[in-house]
Amino acid sequence: MHKMQQTPPFEELEAFVAVATEGNFRSAGRALERDPSIISKRVKQLEERLQVSLLSRTTRHVSLTEAGEMYLARVRSVLEELRDANRSVADLAATPRGTLKISLPNTFGRRCVVPILPKFLSNNPEIRLDVRFSDRYVDLVAEGYDATLRLGVKTDSTLKAVRLATYRHVLAASPGYLKQHGTPKAPTDLQFHACLGFLGHSFWPDWPLAWDGSYVTFKPQGPLVSDSSELLHVAALQDRGIVLAADWLVRHDIESGALVEVLPGWAGGDDYDISVVLPPDRLVPAKTRAFIDELAGYIRKNWLSAF
Repeated sequence: MHKMQQTPPFEELEAFVAVATEGNFRSAGRALERDPSIISKRVKQLEERLQVSLLSRTTRHVSLTEAGEMYLARVRSVLEELRDANRSVADLAATPRGTLKISLPNTFGRRCVVPILPKFLSNNPEIRLDVRFSDRYVDLVAEGYDATLRLGVKTDSTLKAVRLATYRHVLAASPGYLKQHGTPKAPTDLQFHACLGFLGHSFWPDWPLAWDGSYVTFKPQGPLVSDSSELLHVAALQDRGIVLAADWLVRHDIESGALVEVLPGWAGGDDYDISVVLPPDRLVPAKTRAFIDELAGYIRKNWLSAF
């Protein structure tokens, strides 16, 4: 039984093909911009690895052996395929193209990312988007995603994360609700109000509130709890109660007057990160970089205060 040989390094194959093509080590060295002694060493290593002579050497000339002739015919096409593959990958890294598969959280994705996608496709006509919406923890590597957007959670240490901005939670209610039930003056007043509870908060069933070094933890009670922040947002707009919501969800309504910030200055605990999480590859493809740049610019301009 023959012992299986390891695949020779690219440099050894390249040196052998160059010598076979040029006819001597000096010319092969010039072609590869290497010293002839290095070319000779690499060919020798290849022959030792294969345990066969590929070249017949004389003081003036180098010729192929029978094994060398057969090997050259196979290796030359392999090297060209490798060069084509290298060129294709390098081109892919430099030019945004190919399928970009991304995962977005449901509410944030629809409100803060969807608006940029048509323009992104227009600006990058060689990219095809595959966009999935889910609030579950997506395994990028196992599920073949190029990127995912994550809110307020720590990322796996084996992955790379690009932090885009931060957000905080604010208390908000409609003018109609506050006119009917009064406006809370202190966190303790919340016990007398209808509070709309979001089950997706990491701190649920509490509402942690902080302001100027003061911290209060409150257990909200009210007519509605849900794992849909959009449902609670609509309920707040329709005078159903007070909601503790991400500022990116209610900011525009507060600016327009459709909602009023309750207990201004009291935020829902810490600030939270918005990050694009990437697989642990050494290089980030141009298609992914283009998406991150487009998203970061839009979020920072239209929704949030970036760092």
